[in-house]
Amino acid sequence: MEDDKTPKSIPDQQINIELSEEIAEGIYSNLAMIAHSNSEFVVDFIRLMPGVPKAKVKSRIIMTPDHAKRLLAALKDNIEKYENAFGKINNGGGVPQFPVNFGGRPGEA
Repeated sequence: MEDDKTPKSIPDQQINIELSEEIAEGIYSNLAMIAHSNSEFVVDFIRLMPGVPKAKVKSRIIMTPDHAKRLLAALKDNIEKYENAFGKINNGGGVPQFPVNFGGRPGEA
């Protein structure tokens, strides 16, 4: 006899995810800023270029706190897998330091 408390098998659901060529190219970002409210997390991905006083937000992702926590867990899992395969990531701490001449000659007035 089957117990009513036994979880019933849920059929596997497939999700088809489309990735356009434009999105597949990706956006380079070397800085992220995170803000939150009681109902959402906002992650701005920024491209910061040395010697340029203005940086542009290249992408903004808005998600629920639940999804933000799942993203954190997924990143942690993937970083562990990366470090097991390629060695420890040395984050260097602080703001990344770029060479003075990174990106070409300094501008002239």
